[in-house]
Amino acid sequence: MKILIVGAGPTGLTAALEFARRGIIPEIVDAKKSPSELSRAVGILPKSIDTLRASGVADKIIEEGVGLERLVIHYNHKVLLDLDALKFFEPRDLPIGLPQDRTETIMSDALGKMGVKIKYDCKVIDISTNQKEASVTFSNNESKKYDWVIGSDGVNSTVRDKLGIKYAGYELPEIWSIADLELGSEYNSGTFNGWLTGGAEKDIFVMVPIGPKRVRLVSSTSDSVKSLPAKLDIVNTKRVGAFKISIRQAKTYLKGRVLLAGDSAHTHSPVGGRGMNLGIDDAVEVVKAILDEKTHEYNTKRRKIGAKTIRNTERARKAITSTNPIVAIFIRLILFLVQHIPYVQKMFLMKMTRL
Repeated sequence: MKILIVGAGPTGLTAALEFARRGIIPEIVDAKKSPSELSRAVGILPKSIDTLRASGVADKIIEEGVGLERLVIHYNHKVLLDLDALKFFEPRDLPIGLPQDRTETIMSDALGKMGVKIKYDCKVIDISTNQKEASVTFSNNESKKYDWVIGSDGVNSTVRDKLGIKYAGYELPEIWSIADLELGSEYNSGTFNGWLTGGAEKDIFVMVPIGPKRVRLVSSTSDSVKSLPAKLDIVNTKRVGAFKISIRQAKTYLKGRVLLAGDSAHTHSPVGGRGMNLGIDDAVEVVKAILDEKTHEYNTKRRKIGAKTIRNTERARKAITSTNPIVAIFIRLILFLVQHIPYVQKMFLMKMTRL
């Protein structure tokens, strides 16, 4: 079976691992000249960790990453929620904070040991397909035929665009920002912090630990560092950036002998940290679908799951950024109940950490 995976992000790498551990060596290409040194996603949920145990990379991710043991939510300068996840979960069941580039490196190293080499600086410039095969032309003018192609080449997917698959949706006008920071010695690296600001404008801030004394800030403002309603002992700023949120989903995840997965198939708000994890889950399911000859079921099932994730993340984003005072009161009431009822605490943490 000849398999091509386009895109060497977490989705494509997971798909390659799933094939390789079954003895099927896929080709995997990426348009980038070399592995990325930037980190987009940083949170790895327990289901993703369990998925990656089968290919032998989970232990290394846990070793390098930070277990998110505590959740603290602030409303302006007041702590409304402070939960200890270890009261309900074993350490192995915690989400892990780790920069995406390190996650990708760990996956790539495992693939190398399985005999899979990632071809960088190799761009797909054309693709066509029928019900029996897919034909791909690369930037070096080489053309090949494959039994199956998996398009995991991101939001701006060449595979999706060349096949004329619509990526329906919209882009939000607001500018969000991120920053990767190294902090001083007093920082508790196991704590996930979130801030909700009140007043005429409503902003959210998230601070995720991604290593010893290293954090990722994400904010609904244009400058997450300057706008953060807390003082940080910043030793070094490793990266800053700004972005807009796109809410989109491919009209189909299947065309001929080509399947879409990850951001090529869907993109949504970062609220909830579902993006990379949903892509990893797609990758597992797309490999099963190819091997079990159930690709039509993959298309139907994963599109429903993608649509549900988009709905849920948008509801959450709209609620926590709403300037409606009634919504603000409702959110504070929910957090009050979570803080004071142990059973509700567990259910809340399950909702936050399960895909």
